[in-house]
Amino acid sequence: MTDKVCGVQGQTVHPGKDARIERERRFLLAEAPAPSAVTVTWKITDRYLVGTRLRLRRAERSDGGRELKLTQKVPVARPGAIQGLITNTYLSPAEYALLASLPAAVLTKTRSSVPPLGVDVFDGHLQGLVLAEAEFTTDEEAQSFMPPPECVAEVTYDARFTGGLLVETSPQDLLQWLAEYGLRPTIP
Repeated sequence: MTDKVCGVQGQTVHPGKDARIERERRFLLAEAPAPSAVTVTWKITDRYLVGTRLRLRRAERSDGGRELKLTQKVPVARPGAIQGLITNTYLSPAEYALLASLPAAVLTKTRSSVPPLGVDVFDGHLQGLVLAEAEFTTDEEAQSFMPPPECVAEVTYDARFTGGLLVETSPQDLLQWLAEYGLRPTIP
């Protein structure tokens, strides 16, 4: 697989023990899921490290659990649900604190597990965006997936709805993009 994004033209990256293929489909929702449908909730802070393909994530579960990790996503231009390659490294609090001192663009969201979807309700400048993802282990699973009726539109192929681009999106642009899909959220 060859990276065609993020200024690393021509670099070849291969799936293996460290990088896995990321298969997912993304959908817009008109509203957050009903609390009765949610199995687990995470409060997530993503720090996209400036000038890199790296994302530093702090995720705190509603039950008190916490994950700190550094992620590299290498996108690929390929049709289908394959988004690219992903590598995760889990961090200690000290490692996280050191990396969190680097310049970054930040977004926050609440992720609710509503099987088979993970539903993100965004905060801050992305308030009004509700984005669901379903992940798959095979191409066949991804192709045969039938999204639940609360999924308003599929945005798997719309790169504007990826974290690395959303983090730099203005509220005005976001509202325009949502309107293209027939969504007009009320922003307080």
